[in-house]
Amino acid sequence: MTDRRAPAEITAYLHRHIPMSAHLGVTVRRCGQAGVELAAPLAANINHRSTVFGGSASAVAILAGWTWLHFALRDAGLPCRVVIQRNTMEYTLPIDGDFTAECPGMPVAAWDKFLGTLRRHRRARTELAAVLKLKEAPVARFAGEYVAVVLDGDALPSA
Repeated sequence: MTDRRAPAEITAYLHRHIPMSAHLGVTVRRCGQAGVELAAPLAANINHRSTVFGGSASAVAILAGWTWLHFALRDAGLPCRVVIQRNTMEYTLPIDGDFTAECPGMPVAAWDKFLGTLRRHRRARTELAAVLKLKEAPVARFAGEYVAVVLDGDALPSA
C-alpha cells in the first residue's frame, strides 16, 4: 500500500461511504502500508459518565482495521467487499478525552498469504488488531476478523 492519498481524501471517502464515521467525528491522521491512525473526539462519542461510549470506541477500532484493509486491497488492484466478521475489545482505562485508533496492518508474509488465498478462492479472512490511545497512552485493545470477498464479475489480476 502506498501513502499517496491525503488523509483528508480518505476521511471524505469514509464519511461518504460509511456515514457513521462522520457522526463519530472520525478523521484520518495517516493511512499507508505501515498502518492507519484514526482520531475521534470525546464530544461526539460521550456517554453519561463523561467518557467515550464503549460502542463508539469499538466502532472506531473496527473502522481502523477496515480502512487499512480496504485501501490495501484497492492499492493491490483487488476490488473487494470488506466486512467485519467478529471482534473483541478490552478496555483498560476510561477514555475521557479525544482518542485515536491505530491499526498496524499486516506483516508482509501474512499479507502475501492473504492475497494468495483471495486470488485462489475469491474470498479470504484475516485478523487485524488496533490499539486505542488517549494522549498516546493505550486505553483499549481491539482484535477483529475481517473477510474480503471479490466483487462478482471482477477479474483478478495475477500475482
